[in-house]
Amino acid sequence: MLTLAPYTRDLVLIGGGHAHALVLKAWGMDPLPGARLTVINPGPTAPYTGMLPGYVAGHYRRNELEIDLVRLCRHAGARLIFDKAVDIDQVRHEVTLETRGPVAYDLASIDVGITARLDLPGFSEYGIGAKPLNLYAKRWKNFLEQVLQGQAAADIAVIGGGVAGCELAMAMAFALQSAGVSPRVTVIESGPTISVVGDKAKRLILTAMSDLGVVVKTSAKTVKITSNQVLLDGQEPVAAVFCVGAAGGSAHKWISQTNLPQLNGFIKIGSDLGVLGDEALFAVGDCALMEVEPLPKAGVFAVRAAPILHHNIRMALSGGRRKTWRPQKDYLKLISLGGQSAVAEKFGFTLAGASMWHWKDWVDKAFMNRLSDLPKMEVLIETGKLATGVAEILATKPLCGGCGAKVGRGVLSAALKTIAQPSDDVVTGVGDDAAVLCQPNGDFQVISTDHLRGFIADPGLMTRIAAVHALGDVWAMGAQPQVGLASIILPQMSADLQRRTLLEITKVATEVLNAAGAQLVGGHTTMGAELTIGFTVTGTKNSMPLTIAGAKHGDALILTRPIGSGVILAADMLGQAEGHNVAATLAIMGQPQDREAVVLSTVAHAMTDVTGFGLAGHVHAMCQASGLDAHLFQDAIPTYPGARALSDAGVSSTLMPENYTDAPVNGLHDALLYDPQTAGGLLASVPKIQSAAVIEALGALGCSGHVIGRLSKGTGRVCLS
Repeated sequence: MLTLAPYTRDLVLIGGGHAHALVLKAWGMDPLPGARLTVINPGPTAPYTGMLPGYVAGHYRRNELEIDLVRLCRHAGARLIFDKAVDIDQVRHEVTLETRGPVAYDLASIDVGITARLDLPGFSEYGIGAKPLNLYAKRWKNFLEQVLQGQAAADIAVIGGGVAGCELAMAMAFALQSAGVSPRVTVIESGPTISVVGDKAKRLILTAMSDLGVVVKTSAKTVKITSNQVLLDGQEPVAAVFCVGAAGGSAHKWISQTNLPQLNGFIKIGSDLGVLGDEALFAVGDCALMEVEPLPKAGVFAVRAAPILHHNIRMALSGGRRKTWRPQKDYLKLISLGGQSAVAEKFGFTLAGASMWHWKDWVDKAFMNRLSDLPKMEVLIETGKLATGVAEILATKPLCGGCGAKVGRGVLSAALKTIAQPSDDVVTGVGDDAAVLCQPNGDFQVISTDHLRGFIADPGLMTRIAAVHALGDVWAMGAQPQVGLASIILPQMSADLQRRTLLEITKVATEVLNAAGAQLVGGHTTMGAELTIGFTVTGTKNSMPLTIAGAKHGDALILTRPIGSGVILAADMLGQAEGHNVAATLAIMGQPQDREAVVLSTVAHAMTDVTGFGLAGHVHAMCQASGLDAHLFQDAIPTYPGARALSDAGVSSTLMPENYTDAPVNGLHDALLYDPQTAGGLLASVPKIQSAAVIEALGALGCSGHVIGRLSKGTGRVCLS
């Protein structure tokens, strides 16, 4: 999302909890001009725990209970940083992250939830907390598979007899029984009875557990967890190959190590959701504690607090009166009973049965629909008298970022034909990945430049990808990176935000270049309409660098990276991509390819990196330069997760039609061959007899390589089968 207002204030949301997700939805509908929004979360999604028992029981698919933060952030015009907060400096107004540098804020809000990790001997080795969801879901899936394959006994213990523990125990028992297994499930409660519900609801839950064969042990103190047992104080051990911690909720350890006002690791807040004694911080959800009115750890309170948080954040950023949050005295409890049955309780009234489960199902899905029903991106169309051709361009989809915004190969080639032939000290110029220059000592230097129109709001990740993208030209020629010059356009913003942004950019650029054996030696920075990051890079080689013209008859074509990033990024821009697919794609795009280059350059006859002209365009260029034909194998070409489905649905980058025209492919049609790639893979022509050894060598380094085709004598044609 572009804004005409200059950025002047940094708002940082730490965590993707329910309240923050709703704030993102509201922010996208009515953003505050001048506020730059950042979200920090370890992954691209956040769990809606209300549907967890249904997922465990088999009533829902995993993606049905995942809040897609990538789509929400795109909707809100926010950058999303995939990382964990580990500290907050209230004086410097900085959030310390686990893997990258600090993130500055003018205003921040914390919504990181709680954990279910238990401080018991053996729990870290043999137990698993019910939260966070991703870890629990993975362990449960593996355990279920082992039981069904006869590799593990169906012995389960749940430590904690609250609502969460009872729900999970019944869900796991139901799932195993539905699969034809007779499990032994035990709920271990330290108190005299299961808790948090009234007497009638308690009786119904106990009956449901009994019907499922779930045993409840009360007044039971857990002392140790082993690989197959839970040891109790003064009672017989409980058989447990799978042990789940659900005894209330624990605060995140990192919060307890900060100077935030807290009690037992929970952040103390006032009635306006502000952190006590700090006008620049809010906290909400299970991680927060309102001393004057302590609340149960239930997601409903975070949901109800979200509108107040959204209002008060806007007031804190722009000036205005904050509102007071008054949580309800009681709340509706809808408790799953394993199968499609549930208990409902509120104000002392209790109902149970299938109708209650359908009610719960409706409530849960309605909440998730609120966060997935996002307005489509609007394109502002100029009105009035227009020059010929303007309406046609404006009617097309918005311009893509990254290499999807490049000028087409045909247009570019026509312009480059006007460039004069290189001088004697320039070995190769136009047409290759980089220019090759002769050095006085007989060595060679390569030089190339690239810049990318921003396709994500995170300057740090954009910098990483842009640097890897630019270095690809040096690696493709088998050269050693030497220096880099940065070319940066920042959106209009205040001096403070300029400083913060440039610090992020230069830090990441330095890290990437230094890791490649190069140095950042300067560059140029301006402000403009939108974020653009580029690099001019040089490299050295003591022998003639690889070009696209050296491929030979019989060579195998090896590709080191999937294709389809252009489709993923285009779909992300339109709000149509799944967040985990976007995150997976960005993660690969940000990985250097120096190791791949070392392996390939020792055997390759020709090499290039696949970027804006798509796989077809770069194969075409190699074939035409080498006087060969290429035969590509569709099933052997790797694609990014989700790219194939999006492509088949008609999603494409704005550059794709021109790529299709400029590099025709015979045989099968595959739109992904024309998809522009940003920070794409290395494409190498290697002797067929050595291709298997090359793939093995890449694998030994933790890199990927795929034989996607072969070369033969010809005239520059490409065929796909």
